[in-house]
Amino acid sequence: MSLAERAIPQRPWRVAITGASGLVGSALATSLESQGHAVLRLVRGRAGPGEAHWDPARGELDAAALEGVSVVVNLAGESIAQRWTPAVKERIRRSRVDGTRLLATALAGLRERPAVLVNGSASGYYGDRGGEWLTESSGPGSDFLAGVAQEWEAATAPAADAGIRVALPRLGLVLSRQGGILERMLPAFRLGVGGRLGSGKQWMSWITDQDLLDAIQFVITTPELSGPINAASPHPVINDEFTHTLGRVLSRPTLFPVPRVALELAFGEMAGAALFAGQRVAPERLQRAGFTFRHPTLEEALRAVLETRG
Repeated sequence: MSLAERAIPQRPWRVAITGASGLVGSALATSLESQGHAVLRLVRGRAGPGEAHWDPARGELDAAALEGVSVVVNLAGESIAQRWTPAVKERIRRSRVDGTRLLATALAGLRERPAVLVNGSASGYYGDRGGEWLTESSGPGSDFLAGVAQEWEAATAPAADAGIRVALPRLGLVLSRQGGILERMLPAFRLGVGGRLGSGKQWMSWITDQDLLDAIQFVITTPELSGPINAASPHPVINDEFTHTLGRVLSRPTLFPVPRVALELAFGEMAGAALFAGQRVAPERLQRAGFTFRHPTLEEALRAVLETRG
């Protein structure tokens, strides 16, 4: 490992973030700024103060604005939570792969390169694996999302080849009251009409938004963490347990399972790949490096996110 790869950025950091308007990116930018770090948001369209222009679809990036940045966090990507047509699938793939390659190539060409690139990935890398425990050394799946994740990670190669430490957090489902899967589930569950999805036997690997922010900052300051890193709680659950735990936290019944066929009619291929494909992920490398989860178990996590008491 070279000195460049080992380097921990000096505080305060200057951090460039893509996807800074999304669920994780916006929370990360706010958290970093509250700690005194400078955040440069990469945005499409005209850049304002504290922003730099990029448009991956057009191959445009203001690389000069990245000179002197010590950390880059790449979280950009088209939402998968929509009905997949061939055009949508291509947008999902290109938004991750082309954007990451554009960014990694630009970073490699800088005079003063960042110490670390934290490039988002997903636990969908592993495909539908049933109850198999999955660590960072587990092989990839073969479905659409697994293929996207493999290409996404591989697109960071120019940065790694240039001596930048590249970390690839494979995110589980992010639990937040500000967006994501939990926000979509809450209305039905609060009305008492929530229930498991299909059989409820599919595994769900999850992480609270606060633990994810902590994990990203832990990765930035831990030089031995490069390559794939599972960013998920050490206690994944099957969908049936998730359903009943959420109902208990909200003090609501969970008596209305959603038939798989109904979801497949509504969402097509996306339902099978994103709602019924399961991964039982273990955060082996994070824990071995000394990371401590604030919310390792589901009930305490949901109570913390939703600010409810037992």
